[in-house]
Amino acid sequence: MVRGRNRWWLVAVVAGIPALVLIWLVTAVVRAATSDDPLGRGPRGVPCAEAPEFGGARLPTGAYDTRCTVEVWLDTRYAAAFRMPRAELAGRLGRTCPGAPPRTGFRLGDTTDLCVSVGFADGCGERMPGEAYPGFGAHTANVLVDHEGPATALVRFSAFTV
Repeated sequence: MVRGRNRWWLVAVVAGIPALVLIWLVTAVVRAATSDDPLGRGPRGVPCAEAPEFGGARLPTGAYDTRCTVEVWLDTRYAAAFRMPRAELAGRLGRTCPGAPPRTGFRLGDTTDLCVSVGFADGCGERMPGEAYPGFGAHTANVLVDHEGPATALVRFSAFTV
């Protein structure tokens, strides 16, 4: 048995551990740099009563095909997409935030028929985040409406903090 041979295996193992840690660290940094969501906190589904409530609204009783999500990191963003009877839309928007002016700054091309953006700090019935409903915490809410036909409207609602 050669005496020095056993020590080289020990040196190789001790030297290999930092090399493996370095390779793992470089891989993690490259993954984070190339990912759209480096911390893995992408949107997750939530009950559809929760998303509009964060923006001081309620889901219409006639809503269907509902999809609701939340993203939380530095700020919070709730989103809801649903269809509802087109005839009920104007009254619903008027009750949710009376006097809210439609704005076109958030319009998505020529396909969006109506855009409403409300900054709650600017006043919407004197409501401020955290006061109207227990879950109300948004600073801004946006509503985009696409008229899909004479009877149906696709509503995309988002409420977020800034």
